[in-house]
This record gives sequence, C-alpha cells and structure tokens, in this order.
Amino acid sequence: MSPHDDAPVHTAQAHTAHAHGQGHTHGSESFDFDWGVLSNQLEQEAEIRRPVYRQAAEWIAGLLPPSGARRVLDIGSGPGVVSVLLADVFPTAEVVAVDSTPELLERTAARAELLGLGSRVSTRLAELPDAVNTLGEADVIWAGNSLHHLGDQLAALEGFAGRLRPGGVLALLEGGLSARHLPRDLGTGMGRPGLEARFEARLAEWFGAMRSELPGAVRETEDWPALLTAAGLEPSGTRSFLLDIPAPAPPLVREQLVRTFARLRDKNLAEGSADDGEILDRLLDPEDPRGLLKRPDVFLLEARTVHTARKI
Repeated sequence: MSPHDDAPVHTAQAHTAHAHGQGHTHGSESFDFDWGVLSNQLEQEAEIRRPVYRQAAEWIAGLLPPSGARRVLDIGSGPGVVSVLLADVFPTAEVVAVDSTPELLERTAARAELLGLGSRVSTRLAELPDAVNTLGEADVIWAGNSLHHLGDQLAALEGFAGRLRPGGVLALLEGGLSARHLPRDLGTGMGRPGLEARFEARLAEWFGAMRSELPGAVRETEDWPALLTAAGLEPSGTRSFLLDIPAPAPPLVREQLVRTFARLRDKNLAEGSADDGEILDRLLDPEDPRGLLKRPDVFLLEARTVHTARKI
C-alpha cells in the first residue's frame, strides 16, 4: 500500500492513490507508481487537507467507547501527516503507520520525532492485503483512500475487520466530490467552458482502467455501508467533510494545482481535444497572466466522505 494523499492524478472519486507494489498496465499505460519520488508532493497535499482529516478523526473519536483507543492502524500511511494527527487526536494510543514504501515510512518517523511523538508513532513496512494478519489488533483502523487500490475490496474489509477489537471502529475514506479549482468559464480565449468537468470524465475512465488491472480485481457496487456490513461490521455513520479554500488561493495550493494539472498532461487526458491541450499548456505556463500561478480566481473546493463501522 502507499500513501494517503493525492495520486498521480485526481480521480473522479477525489482519491488519494495507494500502490499495491505490483506493476500493472492498461494498453500502453502504466499504473505502477513510484511513491518515493512523489513523497514531497504527497506530503504537501496532505498538509493542505489536514483540517479535513482532523475533523474526521475527531468525529471518529466520538464513536468509540469511553475507554477510547489504545492502538490505531493507519493503513496506507504515506508520508505520515495523518499518522501524527491521529496520535494527537487519540492521545493515549499507539499509532502504527502501515505502508509498503520505505522512504515514506522514514518521513513518518522523522515527522513523529520532530513533533515529540516518536514514542507513540511506529512504522510497519507491509504489503497489503497479504500482510494484514501480521498487523495485530487495533481499536481504530483508518484506511484513507487505500481500499480502492486493493483488487478484492470486500476481502480486504474482512481482513481489516478481523484486526478490530470489540467496540473498535473501522474508518474508510472513499468517495466524496472531486476537487474544483477554476471557474466553469475561464474567459474569452481560454477554450470552451467546463474544462475541469471534461477532465473529471476522462479521469473516471482512467480510474476504472486502473481498478480493472489490479491483481484479483472484483467489481463491487460501491455501497460502502453495505460492504462494511458484509464484512461483519455494524455501520456507525457516514459523514462528508468540506475543504473550502476560496480565491485567491495561497501559493501552496497553486503549486499543488500546477503539479496536478501537469500530471493530467502527462497522462494525455487532454488528448482528443486540441483546445483542451492548448488551454492546459497556458494554465501551466508560469508567465501567462491567465495561468494557474497568476490568475486571481483559483480556489480549492472538495468534499471527502468517511464511512465508519463498529465491531460488535
């Protein structure tokens, strides 16, 4: 597994991609990601979304028995932004960051030490789903946009359920509303209105192809409460959390958006539309007054959905 926070491209599920350690392709496209190379941008994207993750973690804390959490598993922990946040929200718990990328686990350990949490945040190098039974028991399992990178999602949920202690909570961050960054109409000379909506449709196809190429891939109706029930858990609520950074977006958001749009270009997701390709190039041009780094109407608006279930 690998990491929490936004993949080589944003998908229609507003996901954060997680590698499963095996290369796979769709036609000439590779879906194998080098998470170590992506570590800087993953960390930055997680920092931008930290308020959403904190709201979700505090809500989850309220679902636990009065005794709280003694042990938390962060599945697909990436660079550790969420792992240390969980340690803060669950102050008496040991937090175990689980990932398959050593470079990301090193970042997690360094972050925990810097924040004085090194005694409570540990790391575990593990390839899921095969290693799920080696992770030990937990009172909280956080799976942040990692499940959709496991071929058999129901089997993975059953594995997670088997790690929960009675009364424990599994929190599954999947779905929501895709990020929006730009007005529907970018103005005269900037192509047809609806650029991001067209990219979202193409990304949905990309995401479907990625899912279909996973080892042991099984199509499921993405009714997450029903899947959690099928895994032997009792659903305990679903909530969506809004990230709203209005225009003009700060430099950190703009830099992240430039990388996201560059990945769209790298994946040829403007292919088939000369106008979209030209506009994408203009948006990525650091000197263009209508580019992402200079236009005053850039924002970030998205919603992330967390589904929870309890072990009875």
